[in-house]
Amino acid sequence: MSRAFVKESDGAEDLPERPVSPERNLVTRRGLALIEAEIAAGREALTSATAAGDRAGIARASRDLRYWTTRRANAEPVDPPGGAAVTFGVAVTVETEAGARRTFRIVGEDEADPTAGRIGWTAPVARRLMGREIGDEVTLPAGPAEIVAIESAPERA
Repeated sequence: MSRAFVKESDGAEDLPERPVSPERNLVTRRGLALIEAEIAAGREALTSATAAGDRAGIARASRDLRYWTTRRANAEPVDPPGGAAVTFGVAVTVETEAGARRTFRIVGEDEADPTAGRIGWTAPVARRLMGREIGDEVTLPAGPAEIVAIESAPERA
């Protein structure tokens, strides 16, 4: 077969869309700022790729920009309401039977970072904690734990 009939691919056509969660897009103020930063970075990446004639870079930046603008358009900023129960945006500290403490902040899906203690509100651990109060026992993947503190002050953006 002649090389004239073989399409050279730069990978731009093979780039799948980033999946958008079917759940409500609840975000903290910090999460909203992160989305806006991603949009700015995406615009900058698109400009750079366009200037360089980088088709794969244009495709990647365009895809990411579509994702983040969609997430911004349907974002629902939520401030922690304050109160005694675990809700979206709060930091909750649990203590295991062995005395180990762990603090989780319940945040939007896009800002979740379990290694930093931020868990998405749709995560199983967050769902187990929601609605609970100080003194309540909850079963987590690491075993039973007691809620020992709830901090409703929002995280800085």
